Amino acid sequence: MADVGTVRVRLPREIWILVVAAFVVAIGFGIVAPALPAFARSFDVGYTAAAAVISLFAGFRLAFAPIGGRLVGRFGELRIYAVGLVVAATSVGATAFAQSYWQLLLFRGLGGIGSTMFTVSAISLLIRLAPPEARGRASGMWATGFLLGNIAGPLAGGGLIAVSLRAPFLVYAAALVVAGAISVPLLRGRTGGPAATGAEEPPVTFGRAFRHPTYRAALVASFANGWTVFGVRVALVPLFAVEALRQSETWAGMALAVFAAGNAATLLLSGRIADRRGRRPPVLAGLVVSALATGALGVAELPWLFLGLSLVAGVGSGLVNPPMTAAVADVIGSRARGGTVLAGFQMAADVGAIVGPLAAGAVAQAVGFGWAFGVTGVISVLALVFWLRAPETLPKVERCDPTAETVAGERAVGAE
Repeated sequence: MADVGTVRVRLPREIWILVVAAFVVAIGFGIVAPALPAFARSFDVGYTAAAAVISLFAGFRLAFAPIGGRLVGRFGELRIYAVGLVVAATSVGATAFAQSYWQLLLFRGLGGIGSTMFTVSAISLLIRLAPPEARGRASGMWATGFLLGNIAGPLAGGGLIAVSLRAPFLVYAAALVVAGAISVPLLRGRTGGPAATGAEEPPVTFGRAFRHPTYRAALVASFANGWTVFGVRVALVPLFAVEALRQSETWAGMALAVFAAGNAATLLLSGRIADRRGRRPPVLAGLVVSALATGALGVAELPWLFLGLSLVAGVGSGLVNPPMTAAVADVIGSRARGGTVLAGFQMAADVGAIVGPLAAGAVAQAVGFGWAFGVTGVISVLALVFWLRAPETLPKVERCDPTAETVAGERAVGAE
């Protein structure tokens, strides 16, 4: 079992800058989330057309991810990070002034491009700036920043809707401008990775990373995470609470809230475990917990049991995410850019988020919620099988030599 000793590595200041920027971006995204369906409906369109605004955003993210990854490899993380924030801010600001449904659809879709550029470049920066033996903690902090922003955003967005349906978009655009104005100057000149002792290596391609079994396992787990967390949790959990348990929409909101609470309570702990004991243990435990809790959701007959299982499912998701991201970072290494590798990792989650609700919704319609949540649990089991066969990637760093090279990155990209 990999172990880096008991020395606590201090994270660079730039990691905190990225975390704060992630929080600002996420809180802005949460602010517009409650307003989007109602804003679309204000143009006299049906429910399907209103939902298409959200789906198109995800579709643009998915379609542009490979291009975004190549742009990061060619022009560098900070440039694409800044451009992504500008594109997203411009798109959101234009959305506030949309005069028709088709304008709204166009502006929101372009926002997906900016979102992809920001996400891929920011995670790439996180990987290059975080010490190899602290990637789990850095990934946990990044995820926590996003999660807290997504929790706080809808609360503020609900109040802004009372002022105007367009107000949330203006506030979000301003938040993106502030995030860029603060973070880009502070990150300039500090994107070469921690304590670089040699020349930058050539970019790691997707094909090269795909030969490593841990990266393949991360892709499957990312797909399962997108299916479960970003897809089924949002699409089916509220429906199950209202239609199967016969509870009000308040219970649906409570279920999403306790999931987020379980997730937030686990992210930082999972990152620390990943840095001390290895990437595999928390991922394996998280996938088991997630599979069992999610699979049991569909047969929960008591509202309080439903909330308890939602909490446990959030804990499982929190255990998986930081070490999974850290493992991908190990495959890339600190001295090479891996834009296409990260884009593929993101795309796997986006595909899961798109396919999951459709597949699980069809199963629920045909044979019931129990089978739909059961199928979702099986997806996590499939990811577990891949991780059982994946080697550990936690770098072995000598306690007395903080500049020791990692062996995991070389082993990762060289594996056939």
